[in-house]
Amino acid sequence: MSLSTADFDYALPEALIAQSPIRPRDAARLLVVRPDALDDRGVRDLPALLQPGDVMVVNDTRVIPARLHARRGEARIEIMLNRAEGDGTWHALIRNARRIKPGDDLVIEGSDLTARVVEKFEGGSARLDFGPDPKALAAALEQAGEMPLPPYIHRAAPRGEDRADYQTVFAARPGAVAAPTASLHFTPELLAALDARGVQRATVTLHVGAGTFLPVRDGDPRTHKLHHEWGELSPEAAAIINAARAEGRRILCCGTTALRLLETAARAVPDRTTPIPPFSGLTDLYILPGFEFRAADMLMTNFHLPKSTLLMLVAAFAGRARMRAAYAHAVRQGYRFFSYGDASLLFRDATP
Repeated sequence: MSLSTADFDYALPEALIAQSPIRPRDAARLLVVRPDALDDRGVRDLPALLQPGDVMVVNDTRVIPARLHARRGEARIEIMLNRAEGDGTWHALIRNARRIKPGDDLVIEGSDLTARVVEKFEGGSARLDFGPDPKALAAALEQAGEMPLPPYIHRAAPRGEDRADYQTVFAARPGAVAAPTASLHFTPELLAALDARGVQRATVTLHVGAGTFLPVRDGDPRTHKLHHEWGELSPEAAAIINAARAEGRRILCCGTTALRLLETAARAVPDRTTPIPPFSGLTDLYILPGFEFRAADMLMTNFHLPKSTLLMLVAAFAGRARMRAAYAHAVRQGYRFFSYGDASLLFRDATP
């Protein structure tokens, strides 16, 4: 299959990039992308679009205030925590990384915490040691950290409301540095309506890393590498999902993060009929057109950046031509794009 990064480009008026969420959250629009039609609906219509017995897979990761400002002498350093490595160390993306070297101490502004540079990597990242007490880092993040909003959300200064706005109703396990944005649309009222409809829920975890915003720079997207992210499919969640699959009920992944975690676990089985085992560990699963989906039947997701790995993922799931048409329609109809924007409901392309 011929693939070019340029195939996943599209023109987007800047005015359509949402800078804040709609209120209430479930008042967002929902573009339903079926194999043969596009349908303009609302997120509140989701219960009517699903069937009793469908299983909705959600990600319970919690976003941490992962952006820190630090100093090494007179040099100012911006730190974006990416992934906990254990023993108090973190992989982090560093702005102004040329000013640091292994052994340097970085003083975290607005706190009493210091981070030591353990290792420096190409591409502007490093491994930092924050010490053996995780409570000290957690306190520093609450005191001095900023919510790691994506670069396309412009703020002259951090807004206090983003700490709540950029967190989903499912958020329980701290560790993400980006929100699983499809789940930002859910409210207690919408969840109650889904429960009344007979839609089941299974919870997984994928701690989303900062690499989710890294652009694909090469002309051939197959050369791009994803950063590892930690995730877990528990035995309890696997049992709910496997029971549905065995009975022919549908699996809806709420967000590309839930889908990537579930399909990571499903790499251990040969087909859609074999039970998926539990999973716990790192994943760098990169989904491009031609990928064989073994678990998900539907995907709820926001609208993604041009030339991004997530746009490639949805093209793999629903079909490249269908997604080109869907995005062109969304632009024409004035849908709101990206993290704080509207959503889409995609049905898996079953074409071989």
